[in-house]
Amino acid sequence: MKRILLSILAAAAVSFPGISASAQTSSPTESLQKATEGIISDPALKEAVISISARKGDGTVLVDINAEDMVIPASNMKLITTGAAMYAFGPDHRFETSIGYDGEIKDGVLDGDIYIIGGGDPTIGSKDSIATALETVFGQWEEFIRNAGIRRVNGRIIGDGRYFDGMAEHPSWMWEDIGTYYGAGATGLMFYENMQSFSVSAGAAVGAPVNIKPSFPEAPWMEFRYACETGKAGTGDQLYLYASDLAPVAEVRGTFAVDRAAKRIDCSNKFPEYTCASYFTDYLRSHGIPCSGGPADFRLCTGHTPADSLTTIGTTRSPSLGRIIFETNHASNNLYAETLLRHLGRSFKGSACYDSSYVALSDVLKKMTVDPKGASIADGSGLSRQNNISADFFCRFLEAMMSSPCFEDYVSTLPSPGSKGTLAGNMSQSPSEVKERIKVKSGSMSGVRCYSGYVIPTEGCKDDTIIFSIMINNCTSPSWKMRQLLDKIMAAFAAAN
Repeated sequence: MKRILLSILAAAAVSFPGISASAQTSSPTESLQKATEGIISDPALKEAVISISARKGDGTVLVDINAEDMVIPASNMKLITTGAAMYAFGPDHRFETSIGYDGEIKDGVLDGDIYIIGGGDPTIGSKDSIATALETVFGQWEEFIRNAGIRRVNGRIIGDGRYFDGMAEHPSWMWEDIGTYYGAGATGLMFYENMQSFSVSAGAAVGAPVNIKPSFPEAPWMEFRYACETGKAGTGDQLYLYASDLAPVAEVRGTFAVDRAAKRIDCSNKFPEYTCASYFTDYLRSHGIPCSGGPADFRLCTGHTPADSLTTIGTTRSPSLGRIIFETNHASNNLYAETLLRHLGRSFKGSACYDSSYVALSDVLKKMTVDPKGASIADGSGLSRQNNISADFFCRFLEAMMSSPCFEDYVSTLPSPGSKGTLAGNMSQSPSEVKERIKVKSGSMSGVRCYSGYVIPTEGCKDDTIIFSIMINNCTSPSWKMRQLLDKIMAAFAAAN
């Protein structure tokens, strides 16, 4: 076995010069340590902060390079959020949305309000392939209303998102991120992944106004302002939406390059509850159920009924948690990840605010017997730069997941290098049979590149699986260069197994 491993590493050294030839004369563990050290000695990582850990399923440590140093994980944070949610709820769990009403029904007329009671389903109205078509969802809600004997509403259609209390966004998120689609906060009632899309094209010349207008969803209650201009060629898309839920006003700022092709940009919608209610009101009207009071948002209207006093007339359910987690990890969907974290808080602590959600997550980690040393967690997606986690913690968490009843479901949600999504460009020179054995989550932001996951053995049992975490912070080299070097490390790990 030793001879085989050394020959593999020697062959890997031909393909990957960063793997030292001296590794051929060392033990298997020493070989992988030296190979990894050789790769990270590249000048591109000279100023970087590095934390790397690799171990076998039986606990044998293969690589330890500052493994206990805590660094920013970026979207590697989703490994923890999705794993904890899978462990706590199971892969078949579904999130519910209910239709209810207050007031009285007489002769087909409801003197009261219809409530769309959100239960934290992030897929309502989503363009994601796993989501139920919006027309189908609305049709089910309409059926509930008709079955209750309602043919007219003398009241409002209220979007009720109070299931998630507290701030929708984590307070440590950067201001420019909060306005983007990936900075949309999770709410009790979501719609179109809480996004607002715009159609954008460059003006006729540098300095001219950008041609921009909202596309979907329509939001006539919003005042959109545009303080953006056409930028110089080669400067790309530097547009950011600045908005909050304090007022229905938002402003797009920045530049859009003169040579940039027309495109759709996705930003955040701070009023998803109202948006959902508005679209459902229009749907009901077009299907013969008028509503005199129009749409409303439970946060903005007065006189709404306590949730436990509503009459519930029907419930729809989200796709399974397993499918949601698959999309979360493959597409690195921040909204889905934040939703999962806040569901932990709501389910186990009675509150979806971030403080309660973090306590609930900590309790789940304790049940999994994961020592909290090496983890300071702020949010569920990794968008916050206040997340600090060591490579050692990631490996211990991933090792604990291997012992859980849901491990097979969990590992199936992780992408492989070269697959669709955030890993599409990774390890392009490696054979497909090598890439398919690697199940990994990527994480990146400015100066940060991380990969954590598993290398499944070609032969052997769970004890032969390699668990790894590669974390690079404060790197000023181009992201493609970082990716290239980290691909070499993953290839070396795969060669050792």
